[in-house]
Parts: sequence; structure tokens; C-alpha cells
Amino acid sequence: MSNADEGGLTKSRIEALADGVFAVAMTLLVFEIKVPGPAQEAGAVDLARHLASLWPNFVSYAISFFVLGIYWVGHHNQFHFIRRSNRPFLWLNIVFLFFVTLIPFSAALISSHFDEPIAIAFYGGNLIAVGLVLYAVWAYATRGRRLVDKDLPREAVHRASRRILIAPCVFVVAIALGFFNTKASLILYAATASYYFFPSRIDLHWKKNSGAE
Repeated sequence: MSNADEGGLTKSRIEALADGVFAVAMTLLVFEIKVPGPAQEAGAVDLARHLASLWPNFVSYAISFFVLGIYWVGHHNQFHFIRRSNRPFLWLNIVFLFFVTLIPFSAALISSHFDEPIAIAFYGGNLIAVGLVLYAVWAYATRGRRLVDKDLPREAVHRASRRILIAPCVFVVAIALGFFNTKASLILYAATASYYFFPSRIDLHWKKNSGAE
């Protein structure tokens, strides 16, 4: 059975594009951490002070890198079950990658303005957009089993949908919190990312049905 339909690219081409975009976006994040120039007098003391002053850059880098990793894993997991492609599905993925490539800019924004609620809100809005479009990709593929196997369990579809939507919902809270305490908002972003490090019931379902060890 062909994995292309209605003029869409094969799903392998979409996956290859996504892998490349994620790789570039994750690499760009580290460019915002500037190496200090040679110390003129105080030497190691000045270097230590400069490195300490870069903590917003390191925090932004760490959160954003792992958030991108989480969304890459989510996208990868979806494509284990997606069998075909069509033109609307192709463009949904393009929109998803559009917001993914914006994350390095959003991360740079909070690196430079970590104490400004607008920067925190812009960052959160970017992450919400990525999450919601990832949900749209899954919803489109699974509605009426349009692009997946007809026997994919309904409960598996719903569990995956709920897991995708948890992050955008929490990020809304993080944005609101940022107008009162920007550091607490960053902690919530990081905590949300760490939540996805642990397997859920849907992950176990995917593992069982994929034959993974």
C-alpha cells in the first residue's frame, strides 16, 4: 500500500523534513550563549562572574532544547501510526514546523528579557502554538481513521490527544503567572517539560504495538 495519497508527499519525506528542521532549531539555540572574551585584569574572577551572568541564557537553552526534543518525540510517535499523507496533512505539518523554527527566537527573547512578562508570554505563546498544531496534525490524521489504520483503538487516539494538550494548557497558566513572577513562570515551563520525560499509558501502548524492546 502506498503511503502517499491525493497528491501529498510520502510520509517519509515529511519525517525527513521534520528531522532536519528540528536538528537546525535545536542547534540554533546554543548560538545565543556567547563565549566571553579574554579577561584583561581580574582573570578567573571576571570569567566566573560573566558565566554566572549568563544564567538566563543557559536556562532558556535547557528548557527550549528539551521542549523541542519532546515535540520531536511526539511527532515521531505519531508517524509510527500514520500510514498515508495528503495535501492538507502536508500543510498542517508545514505550519507545525513554522512554529518550531520560531522557538530559537523566542528562547533568545527570554534570554535577554527574562524579567519582562511580555517576553515570557511570547515564549509561552510560541510553545502553545507548537502544541496545538501538533494536536491538529494528530486529530486530522485520526479523524475517521483518515490516515491511520482502521483498527487503531479509539482509546489510544484519545489518550494521545489528551497527552498532547496537557502542555498547552499548562503553558497558558505559565503565561498568566509570568505577569506576577517571571522566574516562577520559567520554573513551570521547565516542570512541564520534565513531565514528558516519563512514559505514560499511551507510550506503553505504542511500545507494545511497535514491538520495541
